[in-house]
Amino acid sequence: MAPTAHPETASPAASLAALLHKAAISPLRETGWIRATGEDRVRWLNGMVTNSIQDLKPGKGSYNFVLSVQGRIQGDAYIFATPDALLLETAAAQLPGLMALLDRFIIMDDVELADVSTTRSGLSIAGPEAVSLLAKLGLTVEHLAPLDLQPTEWNSTPITAIHAHSPLIPRFELWADAATITTLSQALLTAGAVVAASESLDYLRILEGTPLYGKDIRDRELPQETAQTRALHFAKGCYLGQEIVERIRSRGNVHRTFGAFRLEGDLPPAGSMLEAEGKQIGELTSIASIPLPSNPVQLALGYARREALDRSLPLTYPGGVAIPIAIPFSPSEAPGQSPASESSERA
Repeated sequence: MAPTAHPETASPAASLAALLHKAAISPLRETGWIRATGEDRVRWLNGMVTNSIQDLKPGKGSYNFVLSVQGRIQGDAYIFATPDALLLETAAAQLPGLMALLDRFIIMDDVELADVSTTRSGLSIAGPEAVSLLAKLGLTVEHLAPLDLQPTEWNSTPITAIHAHSPLIPRFELWADAATITTLSQALLTAGAVVAASESLDYLRILEGTPLYGKDIRDRELPQETAQTRALHFAKGCYLGQEIVERIRSRGNVHRTFGAFRLEGDLPPAGSMLEAEGKQIGELTSIASIPLPSNPVQLALGYARREALDRSLPLTYPGGVAIPIAIPFSPSEAPGQSPASESSERA
């Protein structure tokens, strides 16, 4: 059983301020885990995902897409190597589909996949003070590089620490049995952390410019369109969908790319179209009015035609203007960025 929310869960604005300047915790209830074992697991999984699995040493991880034969993204996962298994961390909602897709390609391979989500509970702690708060409890994570996984102990109980992807602030995941995670949560609250409201976590994701599968990345997207080059390895050998990825790379670019936008005007619904010169050139996939401690800002993630971005064409949406910005978005830039900061990150 995952830890329950603390009765004094901070408001979205207060917990966002804690995430950006102090530390906040949140239960990882919507995360699923797949354990891959067998002698052929490394070779087989390396042929199924977009990043290099054969290069992973125990305790190291990488971000990956799983593609269709046509090169369309079917899901994403962080994959970590341990001495006797490969662990795939993904959204719980994705897990059944990924399990079915991966299992379909186990032919004569010595590979076994198991859903081990219920064997562990997780807790996230994020913010500039995350490292020091964990150190107060005897958990040393300062030495962990991004996507490092480290088995350790807390109060004589096994616990796994992960330095999670987080381009804006430090973020760590802690995994153990449910009772240990509950006790650890209370200890961190006593040490000074607050419980993050779910809205603040999405605000942070949008500030980071991190796309969410199922919302910003759908099964029609191609890998290079998402600007997530961290998921791609171009010298690892053959894998499912590689031909399309390599064809795009040899062509030089894609016609549309993922990025972030500052919105001036009404706050539109997700799915609103972007226009330039009277033509539809993209869409907004994640949208929020973010209550930054300095000044609120309206931000969106989405896709736009590269030609429109390269030509710096004025972009509009129903109800306002969309200004491309660099990601991650620095809270100090809100709301009156200098023109020099308003440049899109390119794929």
